[in-house]
Amino acid sequence: MKLSKLLRQVTYRVIKGTEDTDIRAVRCDSRLVEPGDVFVCIRGYETDGHRFLSEAIRKGAAAVVVQENCPGCQEQGACPGCRRMAEEITALAVADTRRALALMAASYYGHPAKELRVIGITGTKGKTTTAYMIRAGLAAAGVRTGFIGTVQIDTGKRIFTCGNTTPESLQIQAYLREMADSGCDSVVMEVSSQALKLHRTDGIRFCAGIFTNLGRDHIGPGEHADMEEYLQCKRRLFFQCDTAIGNGDDEHLAEIWQGSSCRKITYGTLEKTSAAEYLASEIQCTDEGNRLGITCQVQGGAGGRLRLSMPGRFNVSNGLAAIAALKVLDVPEQVIFGALETVSVPGRMEAVSELADCRIFIDYAHNAMSLQKSLETLREYRPGRLVVVFGCGGNRSRERRFTMGETAGIYADFTIITTDNPRFEAPGAIIKDIERGIKKTKGDYRIIADRQEAVAYAVRRRRPRDVILIAGKGHETYQEIRGVRYPMDDRELVRKCTQILS
Repeated sequence: MKLSKLLRQVTYRVIKGTEDTDIRAVRCDSRLVEPGDVFVCIRGYETDGHRFLSEAIRKGAAAVVVQENCPGCQEQGACPGCRRMAEEITALAVADTRRALALMAASYYGHPAKELRVIGITGTKGKTTTAYMIRAGLAAAGVRTGFIGTVQIDTGKRIFTCGNTTPESLQIQAYLREMADSGCDSVVMEVSSQALKLHRTDGIRFCAGIFTNLGRDHIGPGEHADMEEYLQCKRRLFFQCDTAIGNGDDEHLAEIWQGSSCRKITYGTLEKTSAAEYLASEIQCTDEGNRLGITCQVQGGAGGRLRLSMPGRFNVSNGLAAIAALKVLDVPEQVIFGALETVSVPGRMEAVSELADCRIFIDYAHNAMSLQKSLETLREYRPGRLVVVFGCGGNRSRERRFTMGETAGIYADFTIITTDNPRFEAPGAIIKDIERGIKKTKGDYRIIADRQEAVAYAVRRRRPRDVILIAGKGHETYQEIRGVRYPMDDRELVRKCTQILS
């Protein structure tokens, strides 16, 4: 493929060489470069692709794309990588290499999004559950559907996990091509604020974009500078979709949609709004043994009784979002309501206990907003005691630790503070931050740094009718310490404890 074909949607400046250069593949990782590739220098939070220009050139890159005003060039006249560009190399400069990479990747893979109906979901909470609901509805209608999300990626040919909620643009386009080639008609994609900030979904036209809600999260080093930036990044999705579907119960919806010209559909609960196209009323909690659920009456754009086999009033909102999206995709109502009745999501309010006298759930709640919603949900089922086991991730916002500690102290009867993914921070320092938050309350708590022992303690010291929530990691099957991921699955931790005791 000619480099010029890859650049049709990109604004660029030629530093040297010619766009007539033949290109074998597009790369943004110098370790993968082979002769004839074009290497796009991406500036990340921890490293800068410009530092690896010489390596890419040494490996035979035919062209390189650098960012205008590269810091090294500004400071030294030319960064070390740029100075080493060989005479035969084609070099281009762009305003933003991440956006350029996304557009080049779309061209390289033949714009696969144009062959699919792409549904994108953004929001602080509910992305994964809503995505699973939509996929279940499409599957029930006989539609082959790909999936890109926090828990897994399903291309129609293979299913695997990924480190990010929304992968890098080059990976996304490769997965979309695999989906289109495997016969998928649609794809459901979780779209994180980081992905939107870093242009990972640029070049994709969404059939429908969904906004679930906005809460204070992902503010801090390596994430977002403040709530305003967080909100503005979420907004970007709705400038590249045909239909926007939004939570009318959320106070930020008007601001999220401001300036976008696509068709707009709202959903909400009758207790908060009456103007939404899809409305839920008569919300009731259900309790069938170890299966906690929720039901409601839906009216407006669809009519019927929505029954979900997962607890939480917030899941009513997720269900409404899914119903609205599936209606846009022309799925019959009876198919939608039938499919949603049996949806379950790994690590999202997942019941994992075999004990007769105690209920245990694991949930991915990893910020104060999510933890509060999860605890409020379980409180509605009138437990004898509500116990929560959780920690916080390292190398993330410290504010999250304070607020999660305070939230646990307010909404749980007993809290066990433990480790999550400490990453490159000392677990003790993270725990102290959480403790600082819980000390603002009158909440009873205990610190047990070892997560396996913390879970075992909660199970061993249970009381009749206790409900135990193990929060933070959900579907994850590892614990990350100093850059190494060690096997750890909350479900397995619970299973080992309950097998011993049952």
